[in-house]
Amino acid sequence: MPYVALEKLLDKSDKSVYKLVILAAKRALEIAEGQPKLVEVDSAVKPSTVALYEIAAGKVKYKTK
Repeated sequence: MPYVALEKLLDKSDKSVYKLVILAAKRALEIAEGQPKLVEVDSAVKPSTVALYEIAAGKVKYKTK
């Protein structure tokens, strides 16, 4: 998969680096525990990278209360 620009990722997390990190970390943990991947990637790609690809694709979003 291609490189994902930080600006594109920040647009998906309310322009907050902290929210982006929390969202990516939580999703990466879910993937590592066996949840299905929401994007098509090689099996050798690390869960943290898959989480970032999912966020960039709009498959995973930050929920506000």
